[in-house]
Amino acid sequence: MTTVHDPEPTTAVTAQPAAAPVVAPTLDIVVPVYNEAHVLDANVERLAAHLRTTMPFSWRITIVDNGSTDSTMQTATALAGRLEGVRVRHLDRKGRGLALRTAWGESDSPMLAYMDVDLSTGLDALLPLVAPLVTGHSDVAIGSRLASGASVARGPKREFISRSYNLLLHTVFATHFQDAQCGFKALRADAAAALLPQIDDDEWFFDTELLLVAEHNGLRIHEVPVDWVDDPDSRVRVAQTARRDLAGMARMAWRFLRGAGRIDGATYGRAELADQMGRQLVVFGLIGTISTGVSAGLFLALREPLGAVLANVVAVTATVAVNAWANRRFTFGRRGRLGRSSDYLRAGAIYLVGLVVSTFVLSAISPTDHLVELLALLATWSLTTVARFTVLSHTPITSTEVQP
Repeated sequence: MTTVHDPEPTTAVTAQPAAAPVVAPTLDIVVPVYNEAHVLDANVERLAAHLRTTMPFSWRITIVDNGSTDSTMQTATALAGRLEGVRVRHLDRKGRGLALRTAWGESDSPMLAYMDVDLSTGLDALLPLVAPLVTGHSDVAIGSRLASGASVARGPKREFISRSYNLLLHTVFATHFQDAQCGFKALRADAAAALLPQIDDDEWFFDTELLLVAEHNGLRIHEVPVDWVDDPDSRVRVAQTARRDLAGMARMAWRFLRGAGRIDGATYGRAELADQMGRQLVVFGLIGTISTGVSAGLFLALREPLGAVLANVVAVTATVAVNAWANRRFTFGRRGRLGRSSDYLRAGAIYLVGLVVSTFVLSAISPTDHLVELLALLATWSLTTVARFTVLSHTPITSTEVQP
């Protein structure tokens, strides 16, 4: 077992052979702490013992003190002097996000992780958390208290808040990860280098922002069900944190709508599959079915008061913007500003052509034959849908449309 500990520098009094270069550990586990002197010693001892007996590659524990006012820093320093593979970093101000940003940004390890000092998450999940990163399969890995197979002991209030928050994330951002806030995460150092410049929050929303930006850029997130026991001495102020999280969500939604939040895909990212036609057809079909159903319902509801032609204009116009956005986002996986104007211009052109054709068709049908009108519109809308897929799937992206 090879672990790394950075000893305090000493002054040599006799000639010594040249020291071998220090090799960076494979995994650097950051433990942010604020006024945790009462649990720090025992829990870091427990973590180090677990790593010594179960971790098949080299590791380091980095304790980051966020401006504690008790004896946390002294306890951490004593641990670093006593335990191999433990080091300490001191910051003058609070903020879990600040601690992670600083420690991860300075680390020389290829794999980075963090966990809460209370060790609420069972340590048996640590190796499954890190393994897909080491193999290169995933970019980010998170512990999940809400995934199938997780075992969680906590009160109904915090359970309700956690599930509500993650449901809100799923509703607003269409997230695929299930638990944004579990204090048990890891990522590759190259992913961290790409993601950290895009993260603004230095407190509790840091976790959520990290995952939102990662998923927004198509990074692969691996989720591990964990055993988790609520810490009754938790320092999290639920109401205050909830307000800040909601504000953070609003900020991120606006950011993504503006096309921001993109990492440099040229230096980090996964190549798209060469042939995604099967998936695209299914997603496009689902979006088209929903849009057609809404348009047909609106047409039938407005046919009598507005007449066939005007009802058709309202029915088609009502869904065109959402349809274009949904296909761009979910069918073709295009996000941000890159190619956006081209996509929407082509979608708008198809909409206008379809509207003209459907208006002409309606004018040629007897106004008393409502069933024929509806069937003719469905046929016209279907042809328009096929044209939309053909055009959007071959949309060129111009070099002048620069990604933020």
